[in-house]
Amino acid sequence: MSKKRFAAGILAALMAFTALAVVLAGSVSAKPKAAKATFQAALVSDVGRFNDKSFNQSQLAGLNRAKKVLKIKVLPIQSNNTSDYVPNLTTAVRKGSNIVMAAGFLLAPSLKDIAQQFPKTHFTITDDFVSSSAGDFKGADVHNVEGLTYATQENSYLIGCMAAMVAKSKYGDATIGVVGGIKIPPVDTFLAGYRAGAKKCVASSVVKIGYSQDFVKQDLCKNVAEDEIAGGAHIIFGVAGLCGLGALSAAKDHGLFAIGVDIDQSFLGPHILTSAVKRVDVGIFNAISQAKKGKFKGGSNLVFNLKNNGVALGKISPRLTGKLRTQVLAKVATLRKQIISGKIKPPTNV
Repeated sequence: MSKKRFAAGILAALMAFTALAVVLAGSVSAKPKAAKATFQAALVSDVGRFNDKSFNQSQLAGLNRAKKVLKIKVLPIQSNNTSDYVPNLTTAVRKGSNIVMAAGFLLAPSLKDIAQQFPKTHFTITDDFVSSSAGDFKGADVHNVEGLTYATQENSYLIGCMAAMVAKSKYGDATIGVVGGIKIPPVDTFLAGYRAGAKKCVASSVVKIGYSQDFVKQDLCKNVAEDEIAGGAHIIFGVAGLCGLGALSAAKDHGLFAIGVDIDQSFLGPHILTSAVKRVDVGIFNAISQAKKGKFKGGSNLVFNLKNNGVALGKISPRLTGKLRTQVLAKVATLRKQIISGKIKPPTNV
């Protein structure tokens, strides 16, 4: 072999080795690209909107938590009017959502129709029981619809007891009030438990019940609360989403305790005795998580209650102090155990 041919061979080998080294170095140093999220969950609000500091806002928090923890895409869609329900649900499906979540009972008629039109899409509805033999979905094929239900009669029972005991101790009579939004089953479930709990702990208690027929306009709820206060109510429970803030404000204006709803509304001030917390954020997150795992259960209902912490009490006001605080909390703790054990079954109808 000539010297020239030998040198050329060595040079070719060196070039090949260098090229291989570059490729290997590139494969080691290159960072793997993060997998793009492909699963999408959509949430359609009711007319209370996502800024209601209550029901819809809590569900939005659950959606955003799912985005962060489960690494999914999310699509929140706000409904400003009831006429938005059908187009919003349809948009959620057409934008490729794997699961579409209706944020409340008010969307049931619209969801019933849309779910039939898109049988391959999974749907959930908060605060409605899904069954093909009864209720809002009677006669429908519900294989792709799941209900997220909350036993709010349970925590409201405890709160009714608390309110009656506090009113009796502070004012000499246990007259308390509650302002509901629209008279629908998810609202009445709160009211039924509240009244029953008050009667359980103070037999002579009087529970004034009123409805604003609205979930948004705070002045409407405030007017109902003012009427109840004028009629002798010493504590006001607001069960009306954004509108309910008006009822809580009325109680504050009169130096009275108020009771929040859906989320812990103690951030509003020490006039909030406690809140009837409904963990709709947990319901949204859990439903998405199950669907992403392929464990969606259409035609069935997830039930959230005191036992699984799906409903609870919010922070107790620092204004409730001393012996009364001790007595009230002890009684509430006893009743809570009895509800969880099944010894007490709070009513769901007013």
